[in-house]
Amino acid sequence: MTVVAESGRSPWQEFYLGARDTLPLIVGAIPFGLIFGTLAQSSGFSFGGAIALSAMVFAGSSQFIALGLLSAGTPILVIVLTTFVVNLRHLLYAVGLVPYVKQLPQGWKAALGFWLTDETFMVVIRRYRQIDETPYKHWYHLGSALSMYGNWQLCTLLGLTVGQHIPNAAAWGLDFAMVVTFIGMVLPYLINRPMVLTCVVAGGTALLAQGLPHQLGLMVAAIAGIGAGMAAESRWPHPGPQS
Repeated sequence: MTVVAESGRSPWQEFYLGARDTLPLIVGAIPFGLIFGTLAQSSGFSFGGAIALSAMVFAGSSQFIALGLLSAGTPILVIVLTTFVVNLRHLLYAVGLVPYVKQLPQGWKAALGFWLTDETFMVVIRRYRQIDETPYKHWYHLGSALSMYGNWQLCTLLGLTVGQHIPNAAAWGLDFAMVVTFIGMVLPYLINRPMVLTCVVAGGTALLAQGLPHQLGLMVAAIAGIGAGMAAESRWPHPGPQS
């Protein structure tokens, strides 16, 4: 069932709602950012280098992988290629967003593309699919993206400062909050057989392919899940949205 959203909102109202609706996912990301900041300096990063990495890369999984590879003395080219593969999933998100942002100016596209994260995608795709007349849904997108970005920078800073005084913070298991967050992001979409099959196939493939080098298992799992979902859609088509 498609939700019919209220129309007539101003850009700043949309911005506020985007930030507000992203808040539960921000809470799940806080421990992840704190741990990154805590580990960064112990892995050889300077204070400024760690801040710059979060500001310019803004991709938690890639940043953690980069920390491990740098600590192991891995060549820079290998680090760049590895993080590139890990972030290829963002291309899948971008494909899903193209129909809704293709009319925007290039500046908007570049900004929203840079700030695209798993959490923001899951929040904003639901807003884009809602039926209303407002031309400001991209402001909702911006509110979600900037709230996630600001949270990540703040948590990195706190990890670099306060986190340094917490003994063995990485062993506390706080990063499990991110796993719970992703589970919460996926569950609302399990409303039909194609979606359930997609998740089962992607999850199973991820487990089987976790040993592949450079995190390639993530892309293999994503492709397998998409293929299973498309096959299921053709086998069990469901009605399109009703206005």
